[in-house]
Amino acid sequence: MSGFLALDVGNTRLKWTLYDRPSPSARMLAQGAEFLEQIDRLGDGVWSQVPEPASMLGCIVAATAVKHRVQEQMEQWAVEPRWVVASDAEAGLTNGYDFPARLGADRWVAMIGARHHMLQRGAPRPILLVMVGTAVTVEAIDQHGRFLGGLILPGHGIMLRALESGTAGLHVPTGDVVEFPTNTSDALTSGGTFAIAGACERMFQHLFKRCAAEPLCLMTGGAGWKMLPAMTRPFELIESMIFDGLLVIAERRDALNGRG
Repeated sequence: MSGFLALDVGNTRLKWTLYDRPSPSARMLAQGAEFLEQIDRLGDGVWSQVPEPASMLGCIVAATAVKHRVQEQMEQWAVEPRWVVASDAEAGLTNGYDFPARLGADRWVAMIGARHHMLQRGAPRPILLVMVGTAVTVEAIDQHGRFLGGLILPGHGIMLRALESGTAGLHVPTGDVVEFPTNTSDALTSGGTFAIAGACERMFQHLFKRCAAEPLCLMTGGAGWKMLPAMTRPFELIESMIFDGLLVIAERRDALNGRG
């Protein structure tokens, strides 16, 4: 029995990756994703075909009932389910939230992954981290590893559904992102995209002013590729950010517990 299972359970999908060990330099052995409605087939399906992991660490924002369903799929293994909860500090990141434990686990883990990426590149610098999913979060981290605060916005889908439910007859297909929309579809798609891009730019300016240093701009999340062309400055898309954060946390915890 060897290996490390990392789980990212969002509002829509469960994503998993099996690594050969809990380390940022680990080799990936297998990976997959399931919509939350279909996670009950994992245990008898793809998870029955992979090596049993020696340890696991997960990040979950879905309801408690979903967590229980995920853990039921793991009962074939002896592995102990472990889930990240945001704390005052972990893996070099300090939590500036008013109530640290109330910060979403996905945001906390992704920020730890982002700081690891930043430190791999040279001298410490501030980080602007944008996560584009069902919701959009825009996080500000200073060069010392302190999470200063972040924004939460509705994602594209939520924005469109809100407009459809609040505006009579507004049921149109998805449009294109254009500078000067001349039809309702383009107006809606461009409006949502530029609202998110504008919030990111505002946070960039706040962070640049606070730290007197230009932030490193990173993006993650399943819909990140849609946002990149609309951003006012270059962002690097790192789709594995939450898994990268889970690997860093697991390695640090093992080292603290004498298992590293």
